[in-house]
Amino acid sequence: MKIVAPAGNMERFYSAISATADEIYLGLKGFGARRNAENFTVEELKKAIDYAHLRGSRIFLTLNTIMTNREIELLYPTLKELYNYGLDAIIVQDLGYAEYLHKNFPSIEIHGSTQMTVANHYEINYLKELGFKRIVLPRELSFEEIKEIRENTDMELEIFVSGSLCISFSGNCYMSSFIGGRSGNRGMCAQPCRKEYKTSCGEKSYFLSPKDQLYGFDEIKKLQEIGVESIKVEGRMKDVSYVYETVSYFRSLINGIDKEENTHKLFNRGYSKGYFYNNDKAIMNRDYSYNMGEKIGEVLGKNIRLDEDIVSGDGVTFVSKDYKNLGGTYIGKINVANVKEDRKIAYKNEKLILNFPEGTKYIFRNYNKRLNDEISKKLKNTDKKLEVNFDFTAKLNEKLNLKIYLEDENGNRILNLEEISETLTQKAQKRAISEEDIKEKLSEIGDSEFTVKNIEVDIDEDIFIPLSELKNLKRTAVEKFREEILSYFRRDLDSELKANNQEYFKLEIEKDEPKDVEIRVIVSNDEQRSFLEKVKDEYNISEIYDRTYDIAKQSKLSQHNLDNKLASNLYELLENKNSSVMLNWNMNIVNSYTISVLERIKNLESFIVSPEINFAKIRELGKTRLKKALLVYSKLKGMTIDVDIAENKDEVITNKENDRFNIIRNEYGTEIFLDKPLNIINIEEDIKKLNVDIIVLEFTTETIDEIKKVLKQLKTRKGEYREYNYKRGVY
Repeated sequence: MKIVAPAGNMERFYSAISATADEIYLGLKGFGARRNAENFTVEELKKAIDYAHLRGSRIFLTLNTIMTNREIELLYPTLKELYNYGLDAIIVQDLGYAEYLHKNFPSIEIHGSTQMTVANHYEINYLKELGFKRIVLPRELSFEEIKEIRENTDMELEIFVSGSLCISFSGNCYMSSFIGGRSGNRGMCAQPCRKEYKTSCGEKSYFLSPKDQLYGFDEIKKLQEIGVESIKVEGRMKDVSYVYETVSYFRSLINGIDKEENTHKLFNRGYSKGYFYNNDKAIMNRDYSYNMGEKIGEVLGKNIRLDEDIVSGDGVTFVSKDYKNLGGTYIGKINVANVKEDRKIAYKNEKLILNFPEGTKYIFRNYNKRLNDEISKKLKNTDKKLEVNFDFTAKLNEKLNLKIYLEDENGNRILNLEEISETLTQKAQKRAISEEDIKEKLSEIGDSEFTVKNIEVDIDEDIFIPLSELKNLKRTAVEKFREEILSYFRRDLDSELKANNQEYFKLEIEKDEPKDVEIRVIVSNDEQRSFLEKVKDEYNISEIYDRTYDIAKQSKLSQHNLDNKLASNLYELLENKNSSVMLNWNMNIVNSYTISVLERIKNLESFIVSPEINFAKIRELGKTRLKKALLVYSKLKGMTIDVDIAENKDEVITNKENDRFNIIRNEYGTEIFLDKPLNIINIEEDIKKLNVDIIVLEFTTETIDEIKKVLKQLKTRKGEYREYNYKRGVY
């Protein structure tokens, strides 16, 4: 089982490699789902590719965001350069971009990001047909669901085992986008889930903030047993020590060592096992949402009683009884109650004398000096090595022959290089060289990226070989082998395409024309449907759809009504029993390349364009056999959540900017809707210029009276108007 580690910059990259990560995921500056991370320039990425390949690791580039036509095509020269240099895989969210990459860069692996929210084997097997090599499963799946998926697909599976949990299904969170135009689907999430909210009863808490996830020995063992290929450590924004310690921890677990974890001492806002055991009760942390550190003491009178040892150089935070951060300090001089001598350490259960702000109840350690010093020392003294093998042959009066090679996982020889000496061997005049002498010298491989796994020696008896000759032969072979490895990963895209009679693939987008639009409606309950069926002719409503589930989880496929003509995920589309299906807006369709892929699904008749993009981008989508639909009214869904955060009741929460959000617990799980609806009904003539075929009204929590007001607007074009991202777009 491989470890896939994060790297937000070169320093963290080296840390991940030192900790023996098999695969590293990283981003280009300005792209990917962590655009706020420092990320890599093209030259840094090339440097990382060579460094990783020489140590037996691989590099994955994250381009896991929704992308416009222009962005897809703009990146081509950069990707061509990285492809030729040896980039191993690209992680994507967008279906159209995946096809673009597959056609233009035929021998690179395409991995499906967790942002795709692919949660069942039907969808995974469809992606395999499209050329995907691996899928990163959603964090919301239990072990039993992962196991069932594993039994029904041979696609490579990658599972998140540590790091931040999004409270919403990744790829289906729009809170940051609709509030302020910073889209999580574009890598610019402002993390509204980590903000404090106030409930309708006046209670303040971090209502939407989960603890981080951290699997242990039992969980890793279970994933190994069912054949999961890769485990993923989250943390491109985390520091060097976190990356090194967490990767090292999981390496021990994979190797069968039940090691104590120290990750919680480096970054801590609470930890849980996530959804692994299908127990959502332990996931949330409403007390605080940031890296508070580990609790190490509590105020008793004028002193602090320690729950853990503390040393000079530790960093601490002072916290009130309701977990408010009151400030912090670095520990300098250690003063212990009733102890006179100077100390560098105070021990568990001792009372620490320390000035702390009024109102302090707890002391948390957010910088652990001893652990960070220990990790720094390991980083200086450890490096991942690539295991090489030697075959050495020396026959009397013949040239020395040294073969150096790698072995794959099945023990087969790969990358075999042969080096032959300039001089001949001689008969020994005094002491003959021994097999042990040769092995000793060949194994001294110095500061190279390699370590010697096995040496086979075949020599005649009673021969003499100067040790300097042996040393030079080994050095030359190793240097050439290094270049052999790097050249092995290089590609020549132009030659590849020519050999396959292929050319650069780019869609020719035909300009569309304005048209008269039809009206369709999505409803959420029988009462809404019953009313709209009665008035559909009056308002020229051509179709009424029942709202459906955004996510098709493996264990809940039976809940999905495949007779419904509206699909909100690939499962509902691919397995639908109708010949004419509309695809919902949460499928994040923003470019012509994705539309081109979807056109090949025979029963798909129409799709709702993502309300994250602006009017100009909608016009650029061009002609398609599918009908384009535009959402013109909706209490927009901000999140789809798999946890009961409102204790089986509906709730209204408000942020510090007084934006209101409705939390609804229903058969779909937990959903959060913006209180103020999207409404662009008034601009019908402008909508026609967008070249769409359909306008859609989506009703969720509306009463019949509220629906009547919206329908009246269809005739009067007067009333509430709110366009959200349609004008500004998203970052």
